[in-house]
Amino acid sequence: MSGHSKFSNIKHKKEKNDAAKGKIFTVIGREIVVAVKEGGPDPDNNSKLRDVIAKAKANNMPNDTIERGIKKAAGDANAANYEAVTYEGYGPNGVAIIVDALTDNKNRTAANVRSAFTKGKGSVGTQGCVSYMFQEKGQILIDKEECDLDADDLMMMALDAGAEDFNEEEDSFEILTAPEDFTKVRETLEKEGIPMAEADVTKLPDTYVELTDEEAIKNLNRTLDLLEEDDDVQQVYHNWDE
Repeated sequence: MSGHSKFSNIKHKKEKNDAAKGKIFTVIGREIVVAVKEGGPDPDNNSKLRDVIAKAKANNMPNDTIERGIKKAAGDANAANYEAVTYEGYGPNGVAIIVDALTDNKNRTAANVRSAFTKGKGSVGTQGCVSYMFQEKGQILIDKEECDLDADDLMMMALDAGAEDFNEEEDSFEILTAPEDFTKVRETLEKEGIPMAEADVTKLPDTYVELTDEEAIKNLNRTLDLLEEDDDVQQVYHNWDE
């Protein structure tokens, strides 16, 4: 995994302007709605909701905003019914891109995603065209500066809790789990007071594509920026070696 640390990207994103913060709050707000509708409003009986709340807190979402979101999703029968949709496609030089969205209007979302690919000289492909290049994993990232435990102790704690792999980067630790073990591992670390910069179930590429052409890099960044700005888009995965 070395050389592909997500941690520096996360730090950069968290330090970005309020617009970026507004976007992450929108993303998490929709995840709260879906989690409550699927498993109810009580986090004690809804592991998915517990994971979303932890993600919200890691992104400094105020507690009252989280609680309001849960109450609204639980009590408002007219709250938007978000549907999960996934798009797959290619950026310049065959960079693989997967887009996960939660939408109340599939036509709008599909049009926006297609436009983002087209403007970056890429193309939307068929379902399954690039997803085979990725593995779904629980991923927990820990800032070394925030963590008092040394690497060996943290690794043993994570592996004992059910983690599959542990990687040490220059400025962070990365813990990988099977998707079904993610909640258990995250909650074990949380109970031990380990601060997590990010904890989520994600898609990790098996191989990476390098881009050297300036025009290709500019086009790919255009697609990624347009997707990031779209409120329907929850997450974007790619195999570009940034």
